[in-house]
Amino acid sequence: MTIAYDAKRITNNATGLGNYSRFVLETLTEFRPENRYLLYSPSAGDPALYKRLLTHRSVHLFTPHRALALLGGSIWRNYSVPRQLPQQHVDLYHGLSNELPIGLYRARHIGTVVTIHDLAFVRYPQFYKGIDRLLYRKKYGASARHADRVITVSEATRRDVIDIFGVEEERVTTVYQGCSEAFASITPEQVAEARSHFALPRRYILFVGSIEERKNLALIVEALGQLQDRELHLVAVGRKTPYVQTVLECARRMGVLSRLHLLHGVPNGYLPGIYAGAEVFVYPSRFEGFGIPIIEALNAGVPVIGATGSCLEEAGGPHSLYTDPKDATMLAAMIDRVVIDISLRKRMIEEGRRYVERFTPKRIAKELSTIYEEVLLSHE
Repeated sequence: MTIAYDAKRITNNATGLGNYSRFVLETLTEFRPENRYLLYSPSAGDPALYKRLLTHRSVHLFTPHRALALLGGSIWRNYSVPRQLPQQHVDLYHGLSNELPIGLYRARHIGTVVTIHDLAFVRYPQFYKGIDRLLYRKKYGASARHADRVITVSEATRRDVIDIFGVEEERVTTVYQGCSEAFASITPEQVAEARSHFALPRRYILFVGSIEERKNLALIVEALGQLQDRELHLVAVGRKTPYVQTVLECARRMGVLSRLHLLHGVPNGYLPGIYAGAEVFVYPSRFEGFGIPIIEALNAGVPVIGATGSCLEEAGGPHSLYTDPKDATMLAAMIDRVVIDISLRKRMIEEGRRYVERFTPKRIAKELSTIYEEVLLSHE
């Protein structure tokens, strides 16, 4: 089978959709090496992000010729790429980040799959510009309605795709995300190296994710000021946005600025050690498509506190804790419980590791392959 992918996120995004896209390709190349995987990206981006993928003989990267690149990546992706696919004998195209090329779903000459990560722009419009909301609704909705199959990364998003975009239930399937196996086999040396390199505090709460309003880091800062344990610090790892100023102002107001540590641009190789050194992982995001950082924390043997309101319970399972994303006092009480109650902490770690076995790469590769094969059968 020859499968083509929209690789813009693979080559250009170090977090979020980039991590998801690279995880999918790394998983499939390991467990389905007999296939050909063609990556189409409007630019080479940062080769360090995907150099390991290109070591597989089955993976090939395609970028536009200079003249086409100057016309604009969007034009190349939507109209030039669909014309190239038959020349490469492509059986199926998978849009990994919410959309399909316009020229492809109109032609319908090969199988199509699209992954829809979330409809946060509909559920929480205040976090998005008006023009972006209109564009996303048009592009993502059209892609979901025209694709042979839609993959969602949580049941919550599956319900949204069916209800909001009007896609038939039988065409929408949830395939959960996973994370690198590096988070399940962390050595004490990795923890020590991360602690030394970033001058991490001895004891800390951890947050990993873009430092933007929707992720709700300020809630943890407020909770930090209410903790019984005044020796706990907060380490936040993620992309910097203007929301950082809100977080810093909150820390000053709560008198915890000296206990807040913001880390930006952290290389992926250090992340497992940073996770494993934490006493508790807190992710109070108001809305998520899934929540990969929770999976990473559970694999690393760290108890997790998420938030109610979207799909984080699907990622964290029944033995993690979940706070109201507006209630700092509730969150502070949960953090105190996890730190003080040794038996609770032990149970959360043990059950968390059992729970994330359902997100193993082998299982995900099997589920994706089944969908691909069903789509191909429908085109015969």
